[in-house]
Amino acid sequence: MHFLITGGGTREYIDPVRFISNASSGRMGYALARAALKAGHKVTLITAPTTQRVPGGAKIIKVETAAEMFEAVRKHFSRCDCLIMAAAVADYTPVRPAKTKIKKEDKFLTIKLKPTTDILKWAGTHKKKRQIVVGFALEDKKLRERAERKLKDKNLDMIIANRPAAIGSDKTAVQIKTLRSKWLGTRSISKAAIASRIVRLIENLLP
Repeated sequence: MHFLITGGGTREYIDPVRFISNASSGRMGYALARAALKAGHKVTLITAPTTQRVPGGAKIIKVETAAEMFEAVRKHFSRCDCLIMAAAVADYTPVRPAKTKIKKEDKFLTIKLKPTTDILKWAGTHKKKRQIVVGFALEDKKLRERAERKLKDKNLDMIIANRPAAIGSDKTAVQIKTLRSKWLGTRSISKAAIASRIVRLIENLLP
């Protein structure tokens, strides 16, 4: 299979030196890339900035913003067998980033934000043909309920749900569901072990 995997946290620039981002370490996306490679698959990894070590054997595409990640996914989606959106893509981006550094003043600063493109919905709802599309749901309340709604609303084949404590950690517990299966829960284990399990489950989705 050809896996198209996203990882890391995007940066949405306010001015040339400041940006809005998140605490994603990129560990899960990179672990998935390594697990897919170890299982003998081809991997294209679209990565936002991260300190993770690049997995040998993967094609690496570096991006920064949500818009750049969308363009990279759009370019490569038709040639993949499975898209895994493990990246923490910003939900909002500044409407008009400043062209020069914003100077500090003794007053409030208001930044107007607009929604970014929902890459997962674009792939699952509008463009999916033969591909398997897998998403992640990070929720602090009603974990399974919200994740299952995302699974259905975005026409995904699999959803992996976890809680905010997973951000930046080496271990995590996840809940996994496909359209045809019941929820599968894991105890807190390494992200590498979870990645291997996810790849095996994806392989089982093949016709």
